[in-house]
Amino acid sequence: MNFRILAAAFLLVLPAAPAFAGTPVELNANIVDANGQVTLGELFNDAGPARDVVVAQRAGPTVVLDANAVQAFARRYGLDWDNPRGISRIIVRSEGSVGGPARNQEVLTWTRNIATGEIVQASDMVWSKAVAAPNDAPGRVDLVIGEAARRPLRQGDPVLVHDVAPPMVVKAGDAVLVTYTDAGITLTLQAKALGSAAVGDTLDVVNTTSKKVIETVATGIDQAAVGPAALQMRADAHQQIALR
Repeated sequence: MNFRILAAAFLLVLPAAPAFAGTPVELNANIVDANGQVTLGELFNDAGPARDVVVAQRAGPTVVLDANAVQAFARRYGLDWDNPRGISRIIVRSEGSVGGPARNQEVLTWTRNIATGEIVQASDMVWSKAVAAPNDAPGRVDLVIGEAARRPLRQGDPVLVHDVAPPMVVKAGDAVLVTYTDAGITLTLQAKALGSAAVGDTLDVVNTTSKKVIETVATGIDQAAVGPAALQMRADAHQQIALR
């Protein structure tokens, strides 16, 4: 199959864009087009008012877009895509050509819109039929339950592991109780958080008495620890992330 590559020059001749507020966006995991007109909403999650803007025409079953040209075009419409994986081409397929007509794979999808920072509940996800599972799709719901949304999530979109993260249990400026435990000895002190952290994250705090900065590990809501127990907790948290 010969792919048609859309050059940057082609994108630049399209009409000038209206002024939309800049919005960080991510490339959709499965990009398909139903009617031959590839839009920003088909390419990016949360394209907002620019979702119906046509980027290119698809004459055949597939069109290949130049990623740099798409990035520049999207920016004209207030959409900021940082292309974190450094891809060079974006393949858009017709809705009927992706994996054939059968939809025989199950993927988790969102049952409602979720705001940034919201904690994911079991009821927020449902298994749905799809032509293919995104590379970043979780295979189990327990990998996502209890995590916090890293960005606004849209009802019906596939659940992706990189869209969620452990919730912040300490925020910058919070009063934090720091505990040191070793060999049966436990000491505590009051401190102020200099940043935000999830459980297992390194957290700098300032001792409210001595004014010294201490490197700790967040252990719970407005709680942190130092010493051997803290180091083990940080190692356990990193291991859990690696296993996701």
